[in-house]
Amino acid sequence: MSVGLLAVVDDILTAAIKASAKTAGVVIDDAAVTPQYVQGITPARELPVVWKIALGSLVNKFVIIIPIALLLTAFAPWVLPFLLILGGGFLCFEGAEKVLEWFGAHHEDADDDAPRDEKKLVFGAVRTDLILSTEIMLIALSSLDPDFGIWMTLGALLIIGLAMTALVYGAVALLVKIDDIGLRLMKSDTRRIRRFGVRVVASMPAVFRVISIVGTVAMLWVGGHLVVGNLAETLWDGPEHLVHAVTHLVEAAGPVVVWIIETALSAVFGLVLGLVIVAVVTGISRVTRRGARADAAH
Repeated sequence: MSVGLLAVVDDILTAAIKASAKTAGVVIDDAAVTPQYVQGITPARELPVVWKIALGSLVNKFVIIIPIALLLTAFAPWVLPFLLILGGGFLCFEGAEKVLEWFGAHHEDADDDAPRDEKKLVFGAVRTDLILSTEIMLIALSSLDPDFGIWMTLGALLIIGLAMTALVYGAVALLVKIDDIGLRLMKSDTRRIRRFGVRVVASMPAVFRVISIVGTVAMLWVGGHLVVGNLAETLWDGPEHLVHAVTHLVEAAGPVVVWIIETALSAVFGLVLGLVIVAVVTGISRVTRRGARADAAH
């Protein structure tokens, strides 16, 4: 390998690492959201399902997001904020549905009591991953040097996409198999290890409840943040001005407090928007069903 090529590879890797650091928050959200989709299936199918979701995530990044992002950046950059608003709205919708389920309000669906369908689980996870992966890749793209060149930019994005997918779904695979690790520890000849295994297994239901809550909050936070930020760039900067006004009041408390307040406001905005979307979708669904029943009666 020539010195020139080594220098190019080094530049790409360095840029990829720097850009990846700025996506850390969304990567954590992605890792927190995904385990929800594996709950309710048999242990033997957990890793195969995670593998299918990971492959779907790679398809999202390499086949859909990166080519479209590069094309739009080159020819129609004004479209990207609107796409992110739609994606953020979808995350708000899913997060609001989860919150409603916590309070006993279930989405009307004839298949609610049916066994969980693996294909539907994978499709739902890959669909949500598309939104989160889009933000990851767009944040990474915006962090790269504009003068980098198309091929070096493409190389950096491919490395980032592969690394982020391996990180997220490696963490998810570990999370969903921790209980199996605990069961193996319970068979140890050492008493302390057996006790530790018992504690691991006993704690997993609580762990997954926490993960479900974190994943839902992550959906609302990321979705609200996407909508607020991109609305300000396109149609309406009112919500962003409100967020800045509130965070300005707590600037003296330090950047951590500012981040917490900004995150909370994004999540609240996401929840409100999500509830509105749920109400609209539910209303349209009911009207459609009534029309279908009326047509069937005639």
